[in-house]
Amino acid sequence: MAQVPQRFFDALAVRTWCGLSLRALGRAREEIDAINVYPVADGDTGTNLYLTVESAAAAVEAVFAAHETGAAGSDGPSLTDAVGAMAHGALIGARGNSGTILAQLLRGLAQVLTERGETAHTEGPGLRLALRHAAASAREAVAHPVEGTVLTVASAAADAADGVRGDCAQVARAAYEGALAALAATPGQLPVLERAGVVDAGGRGLVAVLAALVETFTGRAPEPVAVPHARPDGGGADLAGERTAGERTAGERAAGECVPGEGTGVAHGPAFEVIYLLEAEDTAVARLRRRLDALGDSLVVVGGDGLWNVHVHVDDAGAAVEAGVEAGRPHRIRITHFGQGDVHTTGAERPPRERTRRAVVAVVPGEGLAALYGEAGATTLLARPGEPPASGELVQAVRRAHAREVVLLPNDAELRHTAAAAAEQARAEGVRVALIPTRSAVQGIAALAVHESERRFDEDVVAMTSAAGATRHAEVTVAERRSWTTAGICQAGDVLGLIDGDVAVIGADVSEVAATVLDRMLSAGGELVTLVVGDGAPPSVADRLEARVREAYLAVDTVVHRGGRQGALLLVGVE
Repeated sequence: MAQVPQRFFDALAVRTWCGLSLRALGRAREEIDAINVYPVADGDTGTNLYLTVESAAAAVEAVFAAHETGAAGSDGPSLTDAVGAMAHGALIGARGNSGTILAQLLRGLAQVLTERGETAHTEGPGLRLALRHAAASAREAVAHPVEGTVLTVASAAADAADGVRGDCAQVARAAYEGALAALAATPGQLPVLERAGVVDAGGRGLVAVLAALVETFTGRAPEPVAVPHARPDGGGADLAGERTAGERTAGERAAGECVPGEGTGVAHGPAFEVIYLLEAEDTAVARLRRRLDALGDSLVVVGGDGLWNVHVHVDDAGAAVEAGVEAGRPHRIRITHFGQGDVHTTGAERPPRERTRRAVVAVVPGEGLAALYGEAGATTLLARPGEPPASGELVQAVRRAHAREVVLLPNDAELRHTAAAAAEQARAEGVRVALIPTRSAVQGIAALAVHESERRFDEDVVAMTSAAGATRHAEVTVAERRSWTTAGICQAGDVLGLIDGDVAVIGADVSEVAATVLDRMLSAGGELVTLVVGDGAPPSVADRLEARVREAYLAVDTVVHRGGRQGALLLVGVE
């Protein structure tokens, strides 16, 4: 069905564009995932782009909803409102390398349009300037730009638009056609693409977004474009050939079977992808860029005005998170372990990544634990206080793990049903999933400590379940309101000590409540105490508890971890 065309680029056009882009990426997601071989062959570029645009579209819808429920006579959101929401939504929801770059493209576009003040709309010249600034700002956000990627496609789109002196529809079509031509040329610019017989996946996604822009202004989408693949004569990409997402060219099959050798340039690279939002000043971000650039590769830092999205591939995930803590306040941290079968390439060829045999996916309550679990090889999903993850987010974490077998650690009794729903969805997608009902992150730590991917799956799950079940868990937190508990009535501001989920101690001092909790737990015996200290805990609490264990429980060892902003002041595990 034809779309009603928008004459100008106004708030309604932004809303329409976001919706059409989401629909286009939804249709192309699996095809784009299938050709994802650069910078990491993890088969998720289409999914990451979809999730990034989904976040942008949701933010725009929220702005429209706010106006619709506001005062009578409202004319609706302005162009500034709409593009600002789109850029912010993309920034906070950006996933992966290509999603992060797309977020910066949208931010760069929004910067030009918002500079025009409260103008109700912009026309062709304004859209041309916005596309040019978008391409330039995205290139600046990447530490080491590489040609033959989405950056090349974005620049070509802006170049093509520059030559048009017409309305928004003409500018959009020129940008789309320029991007399409640049996309076809990407295999000749990146050897890894040429060997695999594919074009750049991120660039393919941008072409879909620009096709949606054309449809926004013309009412009709350009003719469908199949996933481009290498021509039999090796002379570039064929944009007309039709194939399904499950089909692979001979070049792709060869790439999947090749081994390092003369001329391949294959090099094993960083083991982790680290992504987080960061609240920080510009000067601190400049220092962060330099530090992360020295730690790894594929560095992209996008954003501004105090909020940034940081993406990097590193071997030391903890160091990447710590660098963010030094720069400002990181949150929504996601750490993905690429797996031993993956290789990274900086301008060189490498085979597409096969699924790893087994992975652990864990929900964690704080940045410190995200780094700890990530260093142990787990794929993590950060549960922010008051914002438990949905089953869809857990499913996406399982997909990011990219394994044939997955052990899922919810680390929260409240997430058991959510995790069970995610496990069922993952099983329907062909992944073997075992859900271990961990009720606390300290139980997850115990399970992860005995995890051995070389064991039979069932044996590994039994060992991990046994370790988690043998770990008693407690937490020290602050009451938010007056309420009845199993230990009596507490008032707002009281310090609570919970053991195995039930309130056992009510007090006024964090260290005293923590000591009482620890004594009660160790009265039943134990060999190892794990303390996870949150940012809100007194600096001395860990030292005081360690001293208490040394003095009163001679045969018990203590391990201390920093949890960051984890909700609870202190998590305690006793094995």
